[in-house]
Amino acid sequence: MSSPQIQLALWILQPAMQALVAVVMFRRKLYKDFPVFFAFILVQIAIFAVEFPIYRLGFEEVYFYVFWSAAALNLILDFKIIHEVFLDIFRPYHALKDLGTALFKWAALIMILISVVLISTSPGWNDPVAETIVIIQRCVRVVQCGMVLFLLAFCKHLGVSWRRQSFGVVLGFGIYAATELLTTALHSGRHIHSSTLNFVNMGVYNLGVALWTWYSFMNRKQVRIPVLVPQRWDEALNDIQPRSESESLIPMFEHMVDRAFSKAQDTHA
Repeated sequence: MSSPQIQLALWILQPAMQALVAVVMFRRKLYKDFPVFFAFILVQIAIFAVEFPIYRLGFEEVYFYVFWSAAALNLILDFKIIHEVFLDIFRPYHALKDLGTALFKWAALIMILISVVLISTSPGWNDPVAETIVIIQRCVRVVQCGMVLFLLAFCKHLGVSWRRQSFGVVLGFGIYAATELLTTALHSGRHIHSSTLNFVNMGVYNLGVALWTWYSFMNRKQVRIPVLVPQRWDEALNDIQPRSESESLIPMFEHMVDRAFSKAQDTHA
């Protein structure tokens, strides 16, 4: 088989493997714990159902808009999946979950600002929308790689087993993200051809889907190991949180700021 035929086979294989992941997650009711990831899998199958006929019929202009629209949608889902995995890891620690939610919102804003700055300083693309998607996508890929390193480094400290579904989700995305960043850099430096870029990325993505399938079949119901360090962090955040507002950390930050201002006023007085 030639390289284009292999790439086509890898592309067609993706929705079949994703459908298997969706069926297993649905039958084992994993979609209740990971609704965004489950939605991501279904969206990928729907995107293939739209993109593949357009590509085969040769509607290049239509395929261009469909491709980048799908990339923008995947970008949103990728970031929400990172947040979903983070919440699953810190599920027993409510204050840390609230803090993580606030940090992810700020991270999303920072990514958008970085993309705006990079676009304004490097006017090399004909389509600014596509450039924005690519830049934010690379930021998300870096975050996905960071999540893998985070879990590998702190899974024992957090009592998270490598058999958990969240670990498999992050591992699949992380391997693909690292490969995409590496191949894109090599392609930008003209060290590899675009056909090699597509072949490697599609093959590694299929490997990630295979990992998701395997983790979906595994027994996810692992007993969490009691650990003291996250519990101390969570208790410390709860101690400084206002008692009347126990569901969010935003009032806690406001309370801390008010205390700082009151102390400053007492000092001047």
